[in-house]
Amino acid sequence: MMRRRTTLLTGCTALVLALGATACGSGEPVTAGGGDKSLDGQTVTVAGVWSGSEQKNFQKVLDAFTEKTGAETAFVSTGDNVSTVVGSKIEGGNAPDVVMVPQVGVLKQFAEQGWLKPLDEKVKSTVDGNFAEVWQDYGSVDGTLYGLYFKAAHKSTVWYSPEALEQAGVTPPKTYDAMLENGRTVSDSGLAAFSVAGQDGWTLTDWFENVYLSQAGPEKYDALAAHEIKWTDPTVVEALTTLGELFKDEQLVAGGRKQALGTDFPGSVEKVFGPKAEAAMVYEGDFVAGVAKDQFGRTIGTDANFFPFPPVGDGKAPVVSGGDAAVVLKDGKNSEAGMALLEYLATPEAAAVWAEAGGFLSPNKKLDLSSYGDDVTRATAKSLIEAGDSVRFDMSDQAPAAFGGTKGTGEWKILQDFLRDPADPAKTAAELEDAAAKAYGN
Repeated sequence: MMRRRTTLLTGCTALVLALGATACGSGEPVTAGGGDKSLDGQTVTVAGVWSGSEQKNFQKVLDAFTEKTGAETAFVSTGDNVSTVVGSKIEGGNAPDVVMVPQVGVLKQFAEQGWLKPLDEKVKSTVDGNFAEVWQDYGSVDGTLYGLYFKAAHKSTVWYSPEALEQAGVTPPKTYDAMLENGRTVSDSGLAAFSVAGQDGWTLTDWFENVYLSQAGPEKYDALAAHEIKWTDPTVVEALTTLGELFKDEQLVAGGRKQALGTDFPGSVEKVFGPKAEAAMVYEGDFVAGVAKDQFGRTIGTDANFFPFPPVGDGKAPVVSGGDAAVVLKDGKNSEAGMALLEYLATPEAAAVWAEAGGFLSPNKKLDLSSYGDDVTRATAKSLIEAGDSVRFDMSDQAPAAFGGTKGTGEWKILQDFLRDPADPAKTAAELEDAAAKAYGN
């Protein structure tokens, strides 16, 4: 289970209180494919990272598109190397019509290489009515809309064992400092506070992003994501210092830093929700719920719960997201039918298909929240929609892959080194800047 895929959460009240109240419309479904135009006999080829249950549930959406328009679909799973696989298919004259792109950086790369068709006026109109401006911005390159965000992730959630917190006599915290203090109380009760998946560098980037967004604010976050400010900026050093306080506290990290560096993401969830609990809490996105439920039989909302990542210092509670954007390739054999698929994917009707199947969040503000099958997912989706334009996309997903998305190098490795020895945040910031400057070319 990788962060590039996503979806699930809990505790309606906590989320609503943390993120404020804004109405969420249901809206009328928009017809796809022009409604009066049959696509009988045409086939749309779709490529994406999904496999297993995610692929199965997305196929239900594609089947609904077929029923509505007559167009057949064929899905090709790319694995995590979307860019490489799609590039080779284009070179081989076998380009898919539609690609589900899991990173802003990859979408930008595709657009700059001239691979993408801008979304047509019908799709743009539907997107404009159904999605917050921030999602349109993340789907655009140089002011042109290329990508439709169909599936989203909520990456500002801290998952916990209610039993463990209850035994320690603590409740979900409202601030970052209170979270660490609660963690020390949990540790005093005999169970480690946090399970940290240090073997997977991407989890450490997510820790940093939530701290940085809350502490430095959205404008600085945007500037750092675009490398308009350097990683040696004092705000970066401050965020690393804050994060280092957690990492270096042996009371807070299950098994200490060394064991954390040997723990992958599924393993970190197991330490909290597996048969032998080693920690009370694990930070990661809403997809933690899927692992806790499917692999360890936990009932979400009862014996696995979450609280929103709490605000740091005087900052606001962060809302970091990820997601998969649908794009249409110029070289696809049936790009016109591909564009009709995107028009359909932009509707609440399409989102409802996967929402009802589970394991899914939609950034579509017109999707009726009753489409989600449980209160946990409903609460997650509500918080994501209510965050509106304050949502910030995963920073490492916006970066060139050499810096923000490659195992054993760039930000992933440097933050692993920081977890190993968090004594010198300024030195780590300088290493991050060196790597970023090479990847961004400035």
